[in-house]
Amino acid sequence: MALLEIENLALSIKGTPILRDIDLKVDAGEVAGVVGESGSGKSMTAMAIMQLLPVGTQWQGAIRLDGKALETYSEKDMCALRGNDIGMVFQEPMTALNPVQTIGDQVAETILVHSGKSRSEARRIAREALNRVGLPEAQFPLDRYPHDLSGGQRQRVVIAMAIALQPKLLIADEPTTALDVTTQAQILRLLKQLVDEDGMGLILITHDLAVVADMADHIVIMKEGEVVEAGNTLDLFRRMKHPYTKALFEASSHVPVRNPVHVAERGEPVIEVSSVVRDYPLPRRSLFKAPGHFRAVDNVSLAIMRGENVGLVGESGCGKSTLTRAILALDPIQAGEIKLNGGVFSTSGEGPDRDMRRRVQVVFQDPYSSFNPRHRVDRLIAEPFHLLESQPDRADKRRRIDAALTNVGLSPSDAHKYIHEFSGGQRQRIAIARALIIEPSLIVLDEAVSALDVSIRAQILDLLADLSDRLAISYLFISHDLSVVRAITDRVLVMKSGQVVEEGSTEDVFRDPQHAYTRELLAATPILDEALKAREARAAAK
Repeated sequence: MALLEIENLALSIKGTPILRDIDLKVDAGEVAGVVGESGSGKSMTAMAIMQLLPVGTQWQGAIRLDGKALETYSEKDMCALRGNDIGMVFQEPMTALNPVQTIGDQVAETILVHSGKSRSEARRIAREALNRVGLPEAQFPLDRYPHDLSGGQRQRVVIAMAIALQPKLLIADEPTTALDVTTQAQILRLLKQLVDEDGMGLILITHDLAVVADMADHIVIMKEGEVVEAGNTLDLFRRMKHPYTKALFEASSHVPVRNPVHVAERGEPVIEVSSVVRDYPLPRRSLFKAPGHFRAVDNVSLAIMRGENVGLVGESGCGKSTLTRAILALDPIQAGEIKLNGGVFSTSGEGPDRDMRRRVQVVFQDPYSSFNPRHRVDRLIAEPFHLLESQPDRADKRRRIDAALTNVGLSPSDAHKYIHEFSGGQRQRIAIARALIIEPSLIVLDEAVSALDVSIRAQILDLLADLSDRLAISYLFISHDLSVVRAITDRVLVMKSGQVVEEGSTEDVFRDPQHAYTRELLAATPILDEALKAREARAAAK
């Protein structure tokens, strides 16, 4: 008997089918990968297992844990089961944690609720759980708060909460999407280690095929609420039958086609960053000593040519975001100079004027949160017009909005819709249209595709490559996904501890990295073909 068995599961909400005939089995000590795009039903399947469904959900089928039919459980019974027999790790650790509670109290809460142990005993078990996930007491006492921790450390706290009572089944819903590659590798190793040590079953929900190829014993591919293909990991990838599975595989290794003529014709630098320093003050520890400072960007220089795509990579805390804010003139710099199109854009003394500021635009990671949901698309796209010396008249404004939408593959008629009416990929196209509308010289793309499904990501990368070729726009592409950086950029810079430790053409850096830190980043990056080869080697050795 399998640890978890789902048979013919069907869900509908207010008459709308959400899941249809879902079958899934997970054995103890086994990792099952659930893969699919947004809206495919991955998370709803997890919510059905946890019995955390919206009010009014109609469902059929069977869900059994250790042979017990969960559909017959009352809410009181399920409350006892959640956290005890089933643990869950969510995608965004900061929203899963209470910002006003210490990490010790949050891990201990699960133990107090489900085990009836004393507070001191619960805190002792919480301490052991945090030790297991790589948060030792010396550096991470129980009285620390979530905001004191990095993204990877917060995710370890969430995992500690989920495994504190050694559940039989752990569900991890996109647990590494927002993490850099080295932190992602650490979290995945930790999850695999917990499966091996505790013999629990793991359901790993993700849109990253390279991750499941490395982690999962068998895979379920979902599309529009249905399982379209399932099987042993190696068998499924080597004998893909369904067109959707093949499309996901191709999108995972997609490389946009660039125009070699435009790539070669660089011209003058669009932006030049010369010996930039950015310090943050530290809290004053004594009335008799001057406050210290933390150097987030340490003497960094770079240049981006017209029409060139440059990647900036590194772990969380390496200085990427701080350097980006300095380039955007959102933060002052303590030393150095930034030039745009040959003119001074920012120095330690002053920032740019309005006319220069319009020449640098930005596309953020989450397009939905960067828009006002109460405004229509035409107003959202037209927001940068306030940076212009003379405002366009109504006819010119309409022409520019229509042209911007057409440039990103949308229709002028979309201007009258609200942002909630679009998919994630379409919202990112609208964000790019907003950045394009005042014809900037440089667009900063800050993790602009990290939250997108692989097929949508491929479409956005094609769009960016096309715009760069047609309009000779320069990009500064910031990402923790090195496969994306390799696909879209001409040159790459690697940052560590506030400094650029390696720089060169993208292919040179990826094929023959010179710095040990770069080699570490590349080694931690999941690559689909390499993961499959490693799995084949392990299978042959058995």
